[in-house]
Amino acid sequence: QVQLVESGGGSVQPGGSLRLSCVVSGLTNGNYYMGWFRQAPGKEREGVASITNYDKTSYADPVKGRFTVSRNNAQMYLEMRNLKPEDTAMYYCAADVGYWRAPPLSASDYIYWGQGTQVTVSS
Repeated sequence: QVQLVESGGGSVQPGGSLRLSCVVSGLTNGNYYMGWFRQAPGKEREGVASITNYDKTSYADPVKGRFTVSRNNAQMYLEMRNLKPEDTAMYYCAADVGYWRAPPLSASDYIYWGQGTQVTVSS
């Protein structure tokens, strides 16, 4: 059984930083890619950043230059800097098996999901 568990969410002031972590278990095929998604109340889930098992990354335009995704075997991280109120959302970790030239940022390209961790940016 594949499980993804996120951690590291919390409340910060605008301009602050947070580091999210995701641990995946149960994926015996090492050729899997992972992604971070977020969903704010009343909005659709959107891709934030993703990474392949050979460290190819993709970023959504709103977070480029502020967020950094990294991976160490079965753990994925999202370093978030200069956080803005519009970054407030539930953040989800996702994974799937396969090869991509650039890892996808569409939720439909992932079948395994975590339960999410809340990030709130407010003064």
